[in-house]
Amino acid sequence: MQRMDWQHLYSPLRTGSSERKTADPSGIRTSFLRDYDRIIFSSAFRRLQNKTQVFPLPGPVFVHNRLTHSLEVASVGRSLGKAVGDALTEKYPEQYGEEFREFYKYELPSVIAAGCLAHDIGNPPFGHSGEDAIRNFFRQLEGQERSRFEAELSPNQQRDFLYFEGNANAFRTLTHNFNEPTLGGFRLTYATLASLVKYPCDSLNGFDKRHLATKKSGFFDSEIETWHAIATALGIPQPDVTKNSYARHPFVFLVEAADDICYRIIDFEDAHRLNIISIDTIARLFLSFFDEETGYDARDRVEKIFHDINDDNQKVQFLRAKLINLLIFRVRDIFMEKENELLTGSLDKALIDHLPARELALVKEIDAFSVQHIYNHRSVVEIEIAGYNVIGGMLKEFFGAVLNPRNVKSEKLLQLISKQFVISGVPDRFYNDIQSIVDFVAGMTDLYAVDLYRKITGMAFPQIR
Repeated sequence: MQRMDWQHLYSPLRTGSSERKTADPSGIRTSFLRDYDRIIFSSAFRRLQNKTQVFPLPGPVFVHNRLTHSLEVASVGRSLGKAVGDALTEKYPEQYGEEFREFYKYELPSVIAAGCLAHDIGNPPFGHSGEDAIRNFFRQLEGQERSRFEAELSPNQQRDFLYFEGNANAFRTLTHNFNEPTLGGFRLTYATLASLVKYPCDSLNGFDKRHLATKKSGFFDSEIETWHAIATALGIPQPDVTKNSYARHPFVFLVEAADDICYRIIDFEDAHRLNIISIDTIARLFLSFFDEETGYDARDRVEKIFHDINDDNQKVQFLRAKLINLLIFRVRDIFMEKENELLTGSLDKALIDHLPARELALVKEIDAFSVQHIYNHRSVVEIEIAGYNVIGGMLKEFFGAVLNPRNVKSEKLLQLISKQFVISGVPDRFYNDIQSIVDFVAGMTDLYAVDLYRKITGMAFPQIR
């Protein structure tokens, strides 16, 4: 496979534009800082404040939502980018020139932070169960609906819905112009976009769990050409040119690691606030990471500070900060050790899975505990079931309207869909019309989805505004 090159893995070129192929360092904000700003000021990002992370929202106890989670992942990602960027410039002080040094020393943290900030921007309401609800709806199509779905959509297009994936939807959200005249969506740099495509393959070649890069999918049929342009510009290998499947960009591993670190630790913090996990359990698992540390991070020193803190929530916050810091440096070292595999596209496990055996065993114990006590907690299961009903119910109404757009009720239903999601009613654009209703539903917040579902099903009577 073609070997990637650190010099060509970044570019300020933006989607929807062929201009400014070099970064502009003269402004207050560099090209890559602009990416972060464009994401954080967007409506799609703000809506994450009312999308479920794990536990239902809102509640009497504050827990993380998709927005607070994304902000924290971005913070960890920025630190990882800084740590790795410094390590690369120290390893290659003269070999690649000043532009290489400027990017990796000063810009990589912004790229990784922006990728982290946007990594969940395509997730539907109700957590991961929202993705399952969309898949479930299309898998249960019957009769004429199923016949038309299979007759008018290519196999890859069908799988975009049968295996709906939030990661692919994030790439679409950020790059598709929807009903706007300006191409390129958010018009982010190729470097930032490449850093968040964890599974660089289409739906037809994805969902092959034998390999990390094809575990899920990273772009829909409608965004294949956009991804191909990015991959070509950055020199990302395509092992088989007959398949829309590519090697992972090395920056993806840092975005993924930031998310892997955060959700494991933060989900425990939320569970503690909800009295699902005891302080003793958290102390046992988190402090064990420091058993073999020395100096400032020696276990006896960390444990003493932990016990000196009076408030249990503050105790958890202290351990969370110490553990995140420890794992940032572990991931940096693993990234540098695996440099050759990263550049050849042969690294087939996440960075966190390359932790030393003792620490990896602790991570697996955290995962097992989370599955048993957090992800299958009654409140989590309840919101997952609600997601199936609400999302499935709305898709049933809107999909029926797309199938029969001239029906009186259908005409009314389609009026509820935002104008940015075009419903053409043209037979050869059936795939695009289905995408529009999925775009509309996936972009909803939890509360808006529940409110609209109640209204269109007659469970609640709309108020005149």
